Amino acid sequence: MKLATFEIQSERRVGLVDPDGTTVRPFDLTLAESAQGVTVLIGRSEMPRQMEPIPLSQIKLCAPIPLPSRNIFCVGKNYHAHAKEFASSGFDSSAASSVVPKDPIIFSKVPETVVGPGAEVRIDPDVSTSIDYEAELGVIIGKGGRGISAKDAMDHVWGYTIINDVTARDLQGKYSQWLIGKSQDTFCPMGPWVVTADEVDLGSMRVRCAINGEMRQDASVRDLIFDVPTLIETISAGVSLKAGDIIATGTPEGVGIGFKPPRYLVDGDLMRVEIDQIGYLENPVRAL
Repeated sequence: MKLATFEIQSERRVGLVDPDGTTVRPFDLTLAESAQGVTVLIGRSEMPRQMEPIPLSQIKLCAPIPLPSRNIFCVGKNYHAHAKEFASSGFDSSAASSVVPKDPIIFSKVPETVVGPGAEVRIDPDVSTSIDYEAELGVIIGKGGRGISAKDAMDHVWGYTIINDVTARDLQGKYSQWLIGKSQDTFCPMGPWVVTADEVDLGSMRVRCAINGEMRQDASVRDLIFDVPTLIETISAGVSLKAGDIIATGTPEGVGIGFKPPRYLVDGDLMRVEIDQIGYLENPVRAL
């Protein structure tokens, strides 16, 4: 199932996107329930009643989880080629011991960074002049737990979405940690919807990113250094995962910092992140 959060007539709703991708069927939920986004559906034994379909052209898609209940778990340097390009960039505070990490590098983005499809990613030149894009597969946890083993981890996955882990590289380097550079307002585009785990084959997924139509990133999810079960096992070892938690699994080679000279985002750029079996997420860049 493709499950979307959207607005129509200034009201937020949650619905089922039809297989042809042209209409959405709202669920019979209260406005308070719909305000939670698609996470309101996690753990239900059956889906709420569906209402009449609405053309997607008549609604505004929102981030499927408009305001996560806590920080988004993110993974750094999780593709071999990207680990190497980032280590050589001069902005990598994690590279002292090894270019390719021996264990997952986990950091986070604050919930308020999340914006939906089509929303502007705002860059403030008074704060940063080195804004970068990062196309990533997002994993949505459906069943929480602590000490989850890799062999049981996929039983805890509810669905998948697309995340663009926008980053201020200069802030990332300045503070020798990643929270501030990753958590600027609007720095987490997410969407266009969540695809439930039963409809996804991770082994055949590719992650792509184009800037103004120019393909910059293109890699298979099979190329992850640490796969989804390993990430869930790593995070849940002492940190209790909760239903609705989001894990951004890392970005492939081809980010702006990897070019010489770097090719950072500027006012007017259009970012398009696409992942097989999910769809695409587009966001324009606007300078304040």
